[in-house]
Amino acid sequence: DFLFTAGAFGLVIANNAGIAGAEGGCQEEVGSASAMAAAALVTANGGTVEQAATAVAITLQNMLGLVCDPVAGLVEVPCVKRNALGASQAMISADMALAGCISVIPADEVIEAVNRVGMQLPATLRETGEGGLATTPTGLRLKEEIFGK
Repeated sequence: DFLFTAGAFGLVIANNAGIAGAEGGCQEEVGSASAMAAAALVTANGGTVEQAATAVAITLQNMLGLVCDPVAGLVEVPCVKRNALGASQAMISADMALAGCISVIPADEVIEAVNRVGMQLPATLRETGEGGLATTPTGLRLKEEIFGK
């Protein structure tokens, strides 16, 4: 059941926002995966569909606006750590939903907001490696070390 629930919420997110950093930043890529995990955790722990939707909403709210800025254009820095933190966010969101916390903004509206924010992000912050951490002095140095000038 929990995998079906995760997949169902993932499909809703994919059809109404996106699931790729190149489309809408890490808020969509890490956010969608984390939201799916949160829904799965709620279901695996005996929660309701409403609680799973709440966990999805809480997770995505906390990921809203997260840019995709891979150093050297490679999916490693900061991606690995963001995914790890997304996993912890999923656990916290699931626990909150199971404890009875509610999301003032329902999941479908949060997903719509994720889509709008994703469309508003400039291309430099959507997996191009041309903004954010990728353009720090260290990020640029690493790019040069990897690819040369």
